[in-house]
Amino acid sequence: MARPDLIIFDCDGVLVDSEPLANSVLAAYLTELGCPVTTADCTERFVGLSLESVQNRIETESTMALPADFIDEIKRRDRIAFDGQLLPIEGILNAINALPQIKCVASSGSPDKINHSLTLTGLIESFHPHIFSASQVKTGKPAPDLFLYAAREMGAQPENTIVIEDSLAGVEAGIRARMTVFGFCGGGHIQSGHAEKLLGIGAALVFEHMVDLPGLISDL
Repeated sequence: MARPDLIIFDCDGVLVDSEPLANSVLAAYLTELGCPVTTADCTERFVGLSLESVQNRIETESTMALPADFIDEIKRRDRIAFDGQLLPIEGILNAINALPQIKCVASSGSPDKINHSLTLTGLIESFHPHIFSASQVKTGKPAPDLFLYAAREMGAQPENTIVIEDSLAGVEAGIRARMTVFGFCGGGHIQSGHAEKLLGIGAALVFEHMVDLPGLISDL
């Protein structure tokens, strides 16, 4: 590809190490509701999806009707967990600062969650106001809508855009948007064999350390 004009970062699992916390919260709540699952189960099934998609999948696959306030309750519990324990991905701020391209965030999380996570971890000033949520498009990941919307808003062409993603749904969305996707495998939730899965669905490469990102992009 030509030298990229835009770098799109996913948030959870790429900028902030939130997935172990969020999946632990989700597993505990679902178990309370009578649908016993583990944190590993939630990580395998739901990483990269919006809470709306998570709810739809659970209700479809289990025929279980979740409470009307399911999403609000998950958000409440996530916020408590994040306030006490959320950390940025190691080396992310230095990596961001070393990249000359324009940058934005495109996440399946709600705008409030994204902004809260980035504020807690000291990353908000690196991206504000260029922060996009799946709530702004009709269909979230793995559909390409969010990444295409972000690129349009940032004035970049898909073929000149790099997406940094950790999830299968996110990589698929980037590929469908005709963007180059780098799979990040350095988050605390990454399980054995995940890198191979990301490569198998079309990631251009995978990497584990954010310190390596500027060099990987400059080598294109």
